[in-house]
Amino acid sequence: MQNWPRVSALWCLVVMLFLAACGNKVDVETGQKKHSSNGLMEGDWDTETGRNPPKITDIGKVFRDCEECPEMIVVPAGSFVMGSPESEEGRMHYEGPVHQVTIPRPIGVGIFEVTFQQWDACIEDGGCSTHRPGDNNRGRGNLPVVNVNWHDCAEYTSWLSEKTGYRYRMLSEAEWEYSARAGTVTPFYTGESISTGQANFAGHWIGETSRFEPLAVGSLSANDFGLYDMHGNVTEWVLDCWNESYVGAPTDGSGWQDGDCSSRVLRGGSYADRPAAIRSALRVGIGFRHRAVVIGFRVARDLPMESSSPPITAL
Repeated sequence: MQNWPRVSALWCLVVMLFLAACGNKVDVETGQKKHSSNGLMEGDWDTETGRNPPKITDIGKVFRDCEECPEMIVVPAGSFVMGSPESEEGRMHYEGPVHQVTIPRPIGVGIFEVTFQQWDACIEDGGCSTHRPGDNNRGRGNLPVVNVNWHDCAEYTSWLSEKTGYRYRMLSEAEWEYSARAGTVTPFYTGESISTGQANFAGHWIGETSRFEPLAVGSLSANDFGLYDMHGNVTEWVLDCWNESYVGAPTDGSGWQDGDCSSRVLRGGSYADRPAAIRSALRVGIGFRHRAVVIGFRVARDLPMESSSPPITAL
């Protein structure tokens, strides 16, 4: 019995060395798992194995929860001024009053608009059974899905949620504008003006060439949050009910579920719009059953506080 403490200490050392040899590396000084070169805990889900659940501290992390799922990025929490000042060119009265909004925690946001390929995967899996949107003979693949209404999009996000075990949804209007601005206060995230080399819109309004059709997602440059096509390409459904002004709007980043809920909000403008209609603050209300060749969407995903959720495919 006198040798028991010595034997116990020796046994603990053997266990620690064994764990380190197995790749679940332990710092023998702290007893904690070591960090790898990419800042992750070795032995956790990591990018080398293709599994690493994102959490709210993983700002800028790119991930995908399944092979058919949209690519996502972790957008940071923060505050911004929502709406447009009366002096902004092209401003509509329903873009005010300007007000401070706080996005209280990071969120996962689709890097790209949802594509036909992703939508078709939902149909094949039985998750989007009610509507097969037409592509107007432009092709499918990585083109943004169009001809979808608000309920179609809700069905798609429900399928993603059931498939992955995470809560997917459309962005709230506040989350959308915050994500589009990416820290800017100008009409566009590119500044006071924008060109057809930066976004897909009706360029003939500013003496440039108009494409008059959507581009494959990610064809042009991203904003500072790493998001593509927040201006133009296709206009995007968000969660909120339509209201003629921001009087009484939530200031916590949540979706506004009061007002005219037979109409929902579209954001971002499309390839068919003039520059003023693709500004960060521009908003449009339309009946939730409406489908059109210029209307699509992107998704959001709530993030867990800790990385104890099902594994994902990290990129």
